[in-house]
Amino acid sequence: MVNDGFTMKAHILKLLRESGEVVSGSMLCARLGASRVAVWKHIRKLQELGYDIEPGPKGYRLRSSPDSLHPWEFPGREDRMVYLEEAPSTMELAKDLARKGCPAFTTVVAGRQTRGRGRLRRFWSSEEGGLYFTVVLRPRIPVLWSGRVNFLASFTLASLLRQGYGVAAGLKWPNDILVEGGKLCGLLSEMESEGEQVNFINIGIGLNVNNDPPEVQPPAVSLKALLGRTVPRRDILSRFLDALEQGISAEPWDRVIGEWKTCSVTLSRPVRIVTTKEETSGVAVDVDENGALLLRQADGTMATVLYGDCFLQA
Repeated sequence: MVNDGFTMKAHILKLLRESGEVVSGSMLCARLGASRVAVWKHIRKLQELGYDIEPGPKGYRLRSSPDSLHPWEFPGREDRMVYLEEAPSTMELAKDLARKGCPAFTTVVAGRQTRGRGRLRRFWSSEEGGLYFTVVLRPRIPVLWSGRVNFLASFTLASLLRQGYGVAAGLKWPNDILVEGGKLCGLLSEMESEGEQVNFINIGIGLNVNNDPPEVQPPAVSLKALLGRTVPRRDILSRFLDALEQGISAEPWDRVIGEWKTCSVTLSRPVRIVTTKEETSGVAVDVDENGALLLRQADGTMATVLYGDCFLQA
């Protein structure tokens, strides 16, 4: 018998989608081990959330589904998905869950954020239509390798966008995804450790999907604008989580940086690095094994840059 509300809704949608036709109430009850009243309540809730489920004398038929990010749309992950129509910041919510011991790949998703943030605690515009989420990771790695996790996440997402959507996604050090010079996505990571071992690393991602990014400099762009069509956010999130989980389980830590470089739009370019304390300019020569940017300055000396905002120069 299916008791969990998220799992019940997932099963109802699965049965309706697999059939494509009318599914009788008695069949739903039998397959789910639930009463007609229980099944009807879940269908009614799905209807309220935008699922066009047509009732009739012979049963129910799913006519269309919204681009829902609710837990039941991620079969096998329902118990690790948290969805809120509006949240201050998915990073803050995920941090609280991680400290309370939530399992790896717990993912907090918001339809919009009121206090979304990027690097150096800057405000991140998070209007409806975009994809805003934070995933809790618990890789068994030393703290020294923690920076590689962010590079793995950004490379995984860029590869997905390239292969799955035909978008020429490029990686800008340390945490942005650009397309044709416009910012499509930003990533933010936060870590807590116990001794020399990582306890958790939270990766926050803001991806412009169907939203209209604000007019800023450098410019931003969305998938909808690039492709000329609406893109299902659920599809992107599901495929990304699957790919990232597979990537981490393969323990790719000795090759992460090399893979990231294959999509880099930073290396061999003049760049300007800005932190809260200083500004550095030079040519981006390389990224070391733990993610630091190696910069050749105007006087020929090399600088190792651990963090900062990177601005590509002409």
